Formats: sequence, structure tokens, C-alpha cells
Amino acid sequence: MKTDELREKYLSFFESKGCVRRPSDVLVPRSDKTVLFTPAGMNQFKNQFLGIGPIDFTRATTCQKCIRTGDIGNVGVTTRHHTFFEMLGNFSFGDYFKKEAIHWAWEFLTAKNWLGLDKDRLTVTVYLDDDEAFNIWHKEVGLDPSRISRLDEAENFWPASAPSQGPDGVCGPCSEIYYLVPGAKEPVEIWNLVFTQFNRVGAPPNNLHPLPKKNIDTGMGLERTASVLQGVLSNFEIDSLKPLCIAAGDAVGVKYEYAGKTGRPMRRIADHIRACTFAIHEGVAPGANGAEYIIRLLLRRALLEGYLLGKQEPFLHKLVPDVIQAMKIPYPELAETELSVVNTIRDEESTFLATIERGLSKFDKLVEKVRKDGSSVLPGEAVFDLHQTDGFVFDLTSAIAADRGLTVDAKGFSEAEEEHKKKSGQGSWGVMSAGPLDKIQQEAGDTKFLAYESTESPAKIVGILVQRPGATEMERVDTLTDIDVPAEVVLDQSPFYGESGGQVGDIGTLIGLGHFEVTDTIKHSGLLVHRGVLKSGTLHVGEKIKAVVDADRRAGIRRAHSATHILHYALHRVIGHHATQRGSKVDNDQLRFDFSHGAAMSADELQHVEKIINECIVESAPVS
Repeated sequence: MKTDELREKYLSFFESKGCVRRPSDVLVPRSDKTVLFTPAGMNQFKNQFLGIGPIDFTRATTCQKCIRTGDIGNVGVTTRHHTFFEMLGNFSFGDYFKKEAIHWAWEFLTAKNWLGLDKDRLTVTVYLDDDEAFNIWHKEVGLDPSRISRLDEAENFWPASAPSQGPDGVCGPCSEIYYLVPGAKEPVEIWNLVFTQFNRVGAPPNNLHPLPKKNIDTGMGLERTASVLQGVLSNFEIDSLKPLCIAAGDAVGVKYEYAGKTGRPMRRIADHIRACTFAIHEGVAPGANGAEYIIRLLLRRALLEGYLLGKQEPFLHKLVPDVIQAMKIPYPELAETELSVVNTIRDEESTFLATIERGLSKFDKLVEKVRKDGSSVLPGEAVFDLHQTDGFVFDLTSAIAADRGLTVDAKGFSEAEEEHKKKSGQGSWGVMSAGPLDKIQQEAGDTKFLAYESTESPAKIVGILVQRPGATEMERVDTLTDIDVPAEVVLDQSPFYGESGGQVGDIGTLIGLGHFEVTDTIKHSGLLVHRGVLKSGTLHVGEKIKAVVDADRRAGIRRAHSATHILHYALHRVIGHHATQRGSKVDNDQLRFDFSHGAAMSADELQHVEKIINECIVESAPVS
């Protein structure tokens, strides 16, 4: 059975059981800042599992695109590890529970009209104390007890070891399903059924309290199950991955042989280029932080594999069409961004290739010195130098060091990085944090920002700073008397919008015993800071004044802000959803919108974008 057929069969089966088919969530979840990439199918349903907010359905099924990098060193080495993979799942939010989940899993796996697997090759595990699951498998499904293993909380509880070690919160036992492929020494886990039925509170004993509404969260590895159905011993031999491994060999100029010396590097290249193609398609370009750092690491790691086999020119970008071809049925949208993805990867390759030879030479000399000194740890300062001057990011150096039986001094690396930041000025925020604005914030608290619709309000002055002629720093004063001298005024509440997200701050006036002209408003540690000059009179800390925003200018800024949303929508329509915002400047009479795209836009594309924008304006289309 082909991988695409398996994916569709799974989703169709659970639709027949009343589950709502939901699309895969994005790879980088916008609403969940606890993860860099979506690691499992349940992530998009966190609110449903926690009972937060409205719910339109109580049963769901998905095929989720996932990226995990915790076991990156095993990719290409083992038969089952990937960075990018697809997770089939069926879920219940206070609806069906253990009995249905187990019976349906068995039906899907063994029924002739579904997967039709050999029942005698299937075994299961249950949690040590989960008699309910054991009895369902034994008495209802009919499995012999010898094929049901009871395992402890470290193996068959989610989160692992939660009863004894925590954390507090929703948890439950699980049941894993294994299949022994003919010719294999060990069975492969293909499905995990998690029964979230408890709320853990405090230390044992008696710390597992039954939930009023029990949930089901399951995960079936698409690639693993496809390998079972196709009778192969490695995920990399299935129909959607083996051609990519062969294509990687062709791009590097070597023949891919699973058990040969090219096997591991080609599998790693195939895996990494698949992950990067999907991520860059969704707007995650290679970069220095967060998810972007992971994509840079994967690209450079894959490029290095080819380089060490003699390919000393860009080749990864040539594999993007192969990824798109392999995934075209479930993800036809990949074709929309092919050019952009190709160009993004080619640019990253060119950047790294410019320093890779020098970096490898320095790395080899470093390894030689460390071994000569009788150590197995690369010093952090030297590894940071590789990172800073040669583009060998920390995790890349750690990976190639591990291949040679060495480790890296992570603490020393961090210390060298911090020292570099201090010398280059990147750590200067710490100096500012002890300044007069922070003292005002500590004494008076945050400025209350009044509704954006408001352009005028009463307020009280809680702090004043002035930049007197010849002074190098702002001076905190109780009374402002200097006319036309740069000053900053902090209020207890304000209708002024502080510059943020590319949108300029408001201007206007503060009117009290004096007249203060606000030429800019910025945000600082919870404060709204009104910058400008005193035009007449005086201002005093504690004085009640009237804050007046320039309403005409704000209206212009709002129009420009709306225009950025319309422009972004039009770009998505014309060149694809990869055109993600990279920066902007929104002013009252102009705007700048930076976005990612692999090539200059054509005249026809620009004209099409302009046409869509004008249509939206004429139709008074809602903007969100």
C-alpha cells in the first residue's frame, strides 16, 4: 500500500466513526509559544483538551506535519528517526473513550477492507495498573495475554513517569501497538493510544484524580506504518522517501546504497531537505534564532554531508522539486512556492560554502590539538570562534564532534558568546535597564494605555527627563523649565500610541501650566514615553494635564496600517503564502512592507497586486 493511500484510508476510516477531518496545523504554531515546531497532532487541540473556549466538535482526525529535532543525531543512522514526519491521529474531547479507541484501532489494522495486517504479528502494551485496557484487549478483542505486556509508568504513561515525577496536570495511561515485520528482529511501534483520564495533583500516593471528561489522543507514525505495509525494514525504503534518497545521491554524484558508505549521509540529506522545504514554504527562512536557527542547522548539516563526499558546490536546492513531487498529492500547495524555496536554499548554501573549507580545516586542527592533550572535549571558546567567523553553528559543530567521539564545552561556548556581546555592544541593554526611566517605572508602575479610539484624556505627570546642552545623558527633574530642549514626559495614563511593530508613535501636545509638543512616543519597560520639547510655561511632576493626540495624523497612520494588511493579502493571492512579513514602517503618509520572496516580482505580478488592493478599497472589504 502506497503512503498516500494509507494516509487517506486512515482519515476516511475515522470519518466513518464520526470524527471531523481537520487539516494539519502549521509547522510553526502561532498561538503556542512553548514549542518551536509542531511536534504532534494534539497540539492544535490543546484548548479542547483543557476545556478552554467554545468547541464545535468532540471527535477529530488529522494527518499532522511535524518537526522534531531532539534526536537529530540519530537521523540517517537508525531506521525510524526523522526530523520531518507525518503523524496520523484520532482524538476525543469528552466523547468516546478507551473501549472505542482500542476496538477501532484493531478494526483499522486488521480488517481486510482497511489495512488487513496479520493479527498474529501484532502485540500491545498497557500500563501496569490499567486493568480496563488489559481486559478490553484480552476479553473483547481476543488477544492472548502472552501478547499483552504490562509496563511501568516510564514506558506506558503520558507524560512519562507522571504519577511519581510529575508534572501536575492532565495525564493518563497509554497502550502501544507493535507489529513484527517479516525478517525483522524486533517489532516496530506503529500506534500509541493515550487515555487522558486523570488530573495529577501533588506527590503520590492518591495524587491521580479522575477527570470529569476523559479524552483520547492517539498517534500513528505514517512513515512507520507505511514501512510495515510495504514490507521494508526502514522508513527510508518506503515509496515516498527512497526516491528522495536516490535523488540525493544523484545530486551529490554518488550512488545511494542503503548499507554502503553513502547510505547514512544520503538518508540524512533526504530527511533534512524535506523538513526545510516544508518549513521554508511556510515562511521559516534560515536564520540565527528560534525555528529559523533549526532550519539553518539542517541545511548546513546536509550540505556538509555532501561536501565531505566531494560535492563542493550548491546541490540541496536541486532536490526541492523531488520533495514537491513526492508530496504533491497531500500537499499540492508546495508547488506554489517552489521558486522561492529553491532560491532561499541556494542562497544559504552559497553563504556557508564560502567558509566551509576554512572552518573544516580549523575544526580538524582543533580536534588534533584536543586529542594530543589527552582530552575529548572541544573548548567552548574555540567552538564559538568557528560559529562567529566560519558559520559553524554550535549544534553543527557538536554533531560532527560526536561523529568523532568528542563533545563540546557548552558552558565555555555560552561564556564566550556573552563576552562577544559585551564587546560588540549587543549586551548594552543591561546598562540601560538601570537608568532613570526604569526607576520611574519602579516607583509609578506601568503607563495605562487608553483605548486606541481615544485621542484626548486627562493624565498626571509621574516623571520628567531633560537633555540639557552639553550633557551626555538625560537628567531626571521634578520641574521642566527649559524651552525647546529635548525632554521626555511620562504619564500615569495616556491616549498616545507608542512606536511598536513597525508603526510609528503618536505626536500631539501635553497641556497644563505649560505647553509641551510631543514629537514621538516610544515604549520602554511598560512605560509610554512622550518625547518632545517644552514650548511655553513649565511642567511639574504630580501636575494634572490634558494629553491630546494629533487626530489627523493618527487617522493617516490607521489608513496606512490597514493598507499593509491589504497588501499582505494581495501578495498571498499573487505570489503565495510564503510571502511572510519580515518588517514594516507604517507612517501617516507612507508605508514600507518587507516580505520574503525568492525573486524580483514581475511587472504583471505588481499590476495584479495593485488591482487586488484597489478592489478591496473600492468594495470597503473588512480588514483583519
